[in-house]
Amino acid sequence: MKLIVGLGNPGPQYECTPHNLGFLTIDQLADDLKVEVRNRNCRALTARATIGEEPVVLAKPETFMNLSGVSVRGLLEELEIKPEADLIVIQDELDFAFGTLRIQRNRSSAGHNGIESIIDSIGTKDFIRIRIGVAPEHAVRDGKEYLLAPMSKARCKALGPVLEDAAAAAAMIVKEGPAAAMQRFNRKPDEGST
Repeated sequence: MKLIVGLGNPGPQYECTPHNLGFLTIDQLADDLKVEVRNRNCRALTARATIGEEPVVLAKPETFMNLSGVSVRGLLEELEIKPEADLIVIQDELDFAFGTLRIQRNRSSAGHNGIESIIDSIGTKDFIRIRIGVAPEHAVRDGKEYLLAPMSKARCKALGPVLEDAAAAAAMIVKEGPAAAMQRFNRKPDEGST
């Protein structure tokens, strides 16, 4: 059993904001797996599915970003799984160019409040993260304001392939392991696919 958590904030006002790319990736993965993320469990919207031979739970915490760890800890306890082996978290990354994917594990939060909350709540940073670049096209004075503001229409349109790649990366981690997924997806967006 794997738990795949996308980070974001609930509510229509946050739907197409940079901070919600985790939620949007879970929606893409749910579409790919033909399930609906609508069950309420441990303060999250969840769905059960299978990737390859592995049962998975998809989750979108409803606690708001800064309390994501409360929901993740509850889900890990209920599912009786260990974060080191079975937790995949999908997050936005302000420090990476838009569309860049990085699969990493056992790293600090790098200032991401949702990740900080998870690390504090579960007592370890040893879990897999899919970091999706959302850096702005131009310098911004307030990163928090940028992350919570709706993206431009052009950016929203450009999201399709980014979300497809992030969902494919999550599926590949489950089926083939993180090393294979890192080899395929840890590249800059202009490097093309392999």
